[in-house]
Amino acid sequence: MYIELTVKTTSREQLVNITEQINALLAAAGVKEGCCTIFVSHTTAAITVNEDADPDVASDLLGFLQKMVPLKGGYSHREGNSDAHIKASLLGCSLHLIVREGSLDLGTWQGVFLAEFDGPRTRLVKIWVD
Repeated sequence: MYIELTVKTTSREQLVNITEQINALLAAAGVKEGCCTIFVSHTTAAITVNEDADPDVASDLLGFLQKMVPLKGGYSHREGNSDAHIKASLLGCSLHLIVREGSLDLGTWQGVFLAEFDGPRTRLVKIWVD
């Protein structure tokens, strides 16, 4: 089963918790159990699982990535967003998760995040459930 989720970001770099939207889509589709692949089809955005209880974790992650891969780093890419491409590659474009009892089977503190590195934009998250 294929499902799409559109996510609008509001700043150049941010982590958007999309866990509840994914769970709502799974419920609406009647998915009870299975494996779920979540894929973001953009080269300057990523998808990741991390702590969703404390927002400082997201800001710490973004801050670390900004230090590790600065906006102005002497890159060759002419569009001026090479840092976004590198950060997206570091986090990755997909996840493979378990669906159990109608929702993502995540740990107590875990959430699924769209990582935006070249926003604000409208991003498409593709979800495939087996």
